[in-house]
Parts: sequence; C-alpha cells; structure tokens
Amino acid sequence: MFAIIETGGKQYKVEKGTELYIEKLHAEAGETVQFDRVVLVNKDGEVVVGAPTVAGATVTAKVERHGKGSKIIVFKYKAKKNYRRKQGHRQPYTKVVVDEIKA
Repeated sequence: MFAIIETGGKQYKVEKGTELYIEKLHAEAGETVQFDRVVLVNKDGEVVVGAPTVAGATVTAKVERHGKGSKIIVFKYKAKKNYRRKQGHRQPYTKVVVDEIKA
C-alpha cells in the first residue's frame, strides 16, 4: 500500500516506514503529524485518485528532527559594471517517518 501526499508545495510517494525530508513544519520532535492532502492511494492494486484529494484519506507520521540543508551560494554578477552580490542560504527541513496510511 502506498499513497502520494502533498505538503510544502511538493508531492511525495510514501509507504509505511518511509523517511521524508520535507519543508519545515511547526511541530516538535517526537510529535505526530497528520497529512490530509492525499492525492492518490494504491491499496492492494486498487488505485483511488482524488479530485483534487481523496476524501477521508490521511497519512500519519512522526517528526524525528529538524535541521538545515547544505549551504548554497547565490552569486549575482553583471559584467563590466562592478556589480557583485554574494549570499548564502541553508534551507530548513523536517525529517518525518510515516507510521500509518488510512484510506
């Protein structure tokens, strides 16, 4: 059994036990979160596609930890104009482990 959920503007294929790195959630480590934006559910070969979401379907996951991704450098440059701007960015994320899929 698997499902496709939507969170943080992205879609993820999840099964029980799947570890996900998603956009940062406002939940403490150890808490459980529930995703109700389930786009698709595959249960024993029977596919249910939502329009836009599957009614009554939820995915429950446990928050393991929060963190930041690796640093990327944003460098703006214009030739011959002496214009240079350097900025770094580290995207925050939340690591969750899927516990249960209800459909």
